Amino acid sequence: MSEKKKNLSQFNSVPPADDMRFGIVVAEWNGEVTEALLKGAVKTLRKAGCAEHNILIKYVPGTFELPLGAQFFAQYTDVDAVIVLGCVIQGETRHFEYICSGATQGIVQLQISWNMPIAFGVLTTDTMDQALARAGGEHGNKGDEAAVTAINMVKLQNEMEQSAENINREFTRNVN
Repeated sequence: MSEKKKNLSQFNSVPPADDMRFGIVVAEWNGEVTEALLKGAVKTLRKAGCAEHNILIKYVPGTFELPLGAQFFAQYTDVDAVIVLGCVIQGETRHFEYICSGATQGIVQLQISWNMPIAFGVLTTDTMDQALARAGGEHGNKGDEAAVTAINMVKLQNEMEQSAENINREFTRNVN
């Protein structure tokens, strides 16, 4: 459930990320905002122990291109998770709705088809002021939140894979 005026940069704890690799796809559109989101995400990953060489950053023209950029990371690299960072600000036309919907659906499809965590760090705001407030301003930084989400999802996936290996090993031992 959403919390009103929540600070996106406040977390109880963040698991260590020293053995994790991340791809970050950044939309160039609304660059003032997306660069601030990137700064927050990288700062959070580094603070969690992720080595600088394990953070790969690529740019795409806009938020609509984030799913394909994330797919390129899944397809051509060995990252554990991808973080997508973008910003769509409501205008006078319905363009906002199509961009937001396409990006969201694309990321959901990618996570399922590639079995890879993709953290959604996309701001969808009414104004530039609202975006800046969520990109390092009074409401924290959605980039921080996306990085923590990616770390937590990699941790969960690793735990589940390890658990499955243990169950399979035990099952094999009991069958033999």
